[in-house]
Amino acid sequence: MTPPLAPELSVSRWFNTSAPITLESLRGRVVMLHAFQMLCPGCVAHGTPQAQRAHDMFRKADLAVIGLHTVFEHHAAMTPVSLEAFIYEYRLTFPIGVDEASEDSPAPVTMRRYGMQGTPTCILIGRDGAIRHHGFGQEEDLALGAIIGTLLAERP
Repeated sequence: MTPPLAPELSVSRWFNTSAPITLESLRGRVVMLHAFQMLCPGCVAHGTPQAQRAHDMFRKADLAVIGLHTVFEHHAAMTPVSLEAFIYEYRLTFPIGVDEASEDSPAPVTMRRYGMQGTPTCILIGRDGAIRHHGFGQEEDLALGAIIGTLLAERP
C-alpha cells in the first residue's frame, strides 16, 4: 500500500523565509512539518524546541523543517504580531507559516487537510512527497530521530 501524498500547505503568511514555501518545491528532500500553537503548553515545552533541535542538527542534511502555526482556538490572542514576538523570544530560525483560516470551521485549512487532532503534531514527508509519519502529542527525540534518519537514508 502506497502512503498518501502530503496535501499542499495553505499559508496566509510566512516568517523566517524570504519567499513562500511549497511542498512541491521541496520534493526530493525529507520534510518535517511541525504544527503548533504558541499558547499550547506541549508545543512550547516540547514540540517547538524539538523542531528547532531537528533544524539545527540536520541543517547540513536533506531535512527541511517547517513550522505551521495552526490556530484552532483563542484566535484573538494568537495574531501574526504575537507570533512574530514568540518566534523572536524563542529564537526559532526555521521557516514558519500561518495556517490559512477556514471560513466554515474553527480548524484552519491545512490542519483539516491533514486530519490533525490538535497540537503539537509532527508530520514527516518522504522524498517522494508521501506522508511517512503522522504523530500527535509529545514524541521522544530518539524515536523521531530514528524515523528521520531512516527517511534521510532512502534515496529516490
